[in-house]
Amino acid sequence: MDLGAGRRGVDMGPSAMRLAGLNEKLSALGYEVEDLGNVVVEQPESSPVGKPEARYLPQIAHTCARLADMVEKAAENHRVPLVLGGDHSVAVGTVSGMSRHFHAKGHKMGLIWVDAHADMNTPETSPSGNVHGMPLACLIGLGPRELTHISGYAPKVDAGAVALVGLRSVDDIERLNVRGTGVHPFTMRDIDERGLPAVMREAINIATAGTAGFHLSFDIDSLDPSEAPGVGTPVRGGITYREAHTAMELICDSSMMTSIEMVEVNPVLDEVNRTALLAVELITSALGKRIL
Repeated sequence: MDLGAGRRGVDMGPSAMRLAGLNEKLSALGYEVEDLGNVVVEQPESSPVGKPEARYLPQIAHTCARLADMVEKAAENHRVPLVLGGDHSVAVGTVSGMSRHFHAKGHKMGLIWVDAHADMNTPETSPSGNVHGMPLACLIGLGPRELTHISGYAPKVDAGAVALVGLRSVDDIERLNVRGTGVHPFTMRDIDERGLPAVMREAINIATAGTAGFHLSFDIDSLDPSEAPGVGTPVRGGITYREAHTAMELICDSSMMTSIEMVEVNPVLDEVNRTALLAVELITSALGKRIL
C-alpha cells in the first residue's frame, strides 16, 4: 500500500523483499513459511483523495480492517504474523489484529516502534495529510475513528507499553502528542549517549511489562540513508547497519516478540534492491538463532 505516503513506490516493497530471498532465508532458519500473497489495496489512480487533512482515509481504513482479520487469524493459528509494507499506515491493521487476538484472551500487548519519525500526527496536526505519519497516534487512541476503532475499541495498545526507538524527525505540533501521551521515546541522541544495546533493553522492558509480548514495527528509514537509500522520507544521522542488527538480535534473545512488520521499502528509490536486501537481513536476525 502506498495510499498513506507522499511518494509513490512503497507498494512494491513486499515484492522487493520476496525477490531478496525472504521466504527462502526464513525456511533455512527452520521456519514453515506460508506466504499469503499481497493484501488487496485500492489504487490511488482510481480512488478519490478525499479530505486533504487525511488523504485516502476510507481506502486505508478498509485495507487495514482486512489486514487485521488476516493477522488475527494467523495469531490464532499459532503463527508469527510477518507483515511487509508498504507505507507505515499498514501498522494500524497489523496491531489491530494482534490487539484483538490478545484482547480476547484478557491479555495486553506491548509495541516497539523503530522509526526516524514519531508517526503521531493527527489530521488536525499533520502538515501533509499523509496517513503514514499518523498510525502510532491511531493505535493509542488519537486520530480518526475510522482507524482508531478498527475492531470496535480503542486504544489498541496502552501508551505506557509503547517504546519509540530512533527518533530524529518530529513535527513541531506532533511533539505535544509524543510528550503528553505517555509513550516512551528514545531519540538518536539517547542511542549516541547510552549506546544502542542499553536503549534496546529498556525498550524491551517497557514493551513487556505487564504484557503477553510485543509487536515490532520497523520502518526501514530508521536507518541512516547511507545504509538504506530506498526510502521515501530519508533523514540523515540514523541507525547504523551494525546497530540495527544488534537491535534485532536483542529482540530475538528476548523471546517476547509475537509479530513483526517491515515497512517503507521503496524499490523505485533504491540502489539495486540494496534496501530490500538489508530489510530481509534484519527480519531474519529478529527471527533467527545465535551464531554460537
